[in-house]
Amino acid sequence: MNKKPTHRVSFARVIGQDENGADQLGSAREIGAIWPRENGKGAILRLDHIPVELTRHQGVLFVSEIGGAR
Repeated sequence: MNKKPTHRVSFARVIGQDENGADQLGSAREIGAIWPRENGKGAILRLDHIPVELTRHQGVLFVSEIGGAR
């Protein structure tokens, strides 16, 4: 695995709904990272924490590029 990840993985819980029924999200928390594979085909996702809400479809994942990681 490369020494530095190229992306961060964060999770935000659904904390309610607005007046139009759209989900409102809480603050995102970093739960893992992504490293490119050495062969250039795909990537490796490592989660340090798996929120129970993720398994219940009660939140969203965000993938954010890390600047200067390459």
